[in-house]
Amino acid sequence: MLPEIAEAPVRPLHRWRITPGQRLQRHSWDDTEFVLFNDLSGDTHLLDADAIDVLQLLSVAEADTATLAATLQVDADQADALDELLDELVKQYLIEPAC
Repeated sequence: MLPEIAEAPVRPLHRWRITPGQRLQRHSWDDTEFVLFNDLSGDTHLLDADAIDVLQLLSVAEADTATLAATLQVDADQADALDELLDELVKQYLIEPAC
C-alpha cells in the first residue's frame, strides 16, 4: 500500500522581474540593512539583506517564485516569508509580475 501524499498549499507560480526603470541604487554600512533609492517613486526604502538578494537575482534575469526559492535555499518553512517579501517589493514598485 502506498503512503498518503500530503497536500502542499497551492501557491500561484508567478514570474517576477525588476520594474523597468529601476537602477537599484543602494548603500549599506553593515551588509545587513540597506537603503535603496526607488527611481520611479523617488522614495528611499530600508531593506534587509534578503530583499537585496531577491533584487540582485531579478536584476540579472526574470525568475519564478520556485526558482527564487531554490536559488536562495528557502525551505518549506520559509516559503510564506518569501511570498510576503515578494508582495512587499511589489507594493514598493521595485518588482512586478513578468508577462
